[in-house]
Amino acid sequence: MSDPRVVTGIEALPRDGRRSAVTIGKFDGVHLGHQRVLERLCDEAAERGIDRTVVITFDRNPLEVLRPEAAPLPLISIAQKTEALLQAGVDLVVVIPFTPEFAALAPDRFVDDVLVSGLSAACVLVGSDVRYGANGAGTLETLRAAGETHGFDVALVDDVCVSDGERISSTGIRRLLEVGHVAEAAAALGRLPRIRSLVVPGHQRGRTLGYPTANLAHGAEGFIPADGVYACWMHVNGERFGAAVSVGNNPTFGDVPEKTVEAHAIDVTVDLYGQTVELEFVRFIRGMRKFPSADALAHQMRVDELEIREVLGLPAEPQAS
Repeated sequence: MSDPRVVTGIEALPRDGRRSAVTIGKFDGVHLGHQRVLERLCDEAAERGIDRTVVITFDRNPLEVLRPEAAPLPLISIAQKTEALLQAGVDLVVVIPFTPEFAALAPDRFVDDVLVSGLSAACVLVGSDVRYGANGAGTLETLRAAGETHGFDVALVDDVCVSDGERISSTGIRRLLEVGHVAEAAAALGRLPRIRSLVVPGHQRGRTLGYPTANLAHGAEGFIPADGVYACWMHVNGERFGAAVSVGNNPTFGDVPEKTVEAHAIDVTVDLYGQTVELEFVRFIRGMRKFPSADALAHQMRVDELEIREVLGLPAEPQAS
């Protein structure tokens, strides 16, 4: 069942006259910086007695349309993004398909059709570098002028920085994940990095080595970190298990051409085929490397498991499932 708190497209805007506090952005990752924006949005709405909070976001990174060669991989899927925005307390999420037609929409048309007619905006919260409308012609100054005409206020929100003063950004988080720094990425995200996908049959080598794994289907939701072994939490059907997760193409056997994600649930035996699994990455354990034999790989997997148990706070010895 679709969530009534999420609407897609300008034509689906409520147009009900209820005053809205609105913010606009890609919100890729819904990281700590985004979360502070959402907190400010909710505070503005409460202080001003505004009826609802609204986030306007897009179904893809605008660069996928404007400069496809420069478009980065998303940190999270659209479904994950809307879930995170709603969990942050937003009343309504508007997902606008970023098409060439939308990209050509004049700034004043965006204000008229979306902010004023569609959402009855009373307050619009933006950063000082806001751009909107065709060719990014809409700026903070034009938005303020439009607010004076249409009766909405424009509020500014500052960047959020990490301890060393560096601005938290989706780009920075992506760079951390690209080198396997999942714990550092978690600090900027405000939660553990996660991916989600269906479990599909694999080569079943893990079973023969004593470590049966759930193989995630390609095209997982979320940003897959660098090749290596990770300590993770696995979520499935409302339950959480500790897991040893391998990301890569299994160089020991050399017959896996594509990057794969395999997860071994620690201390439990569960049939996960056909199930949707979510993995939360806690810590990088080691890089991917080729072992001289299956026995050598199995020995290293036992060493990895001991470290992963310690990282996750699990008993050092296997527990009965």
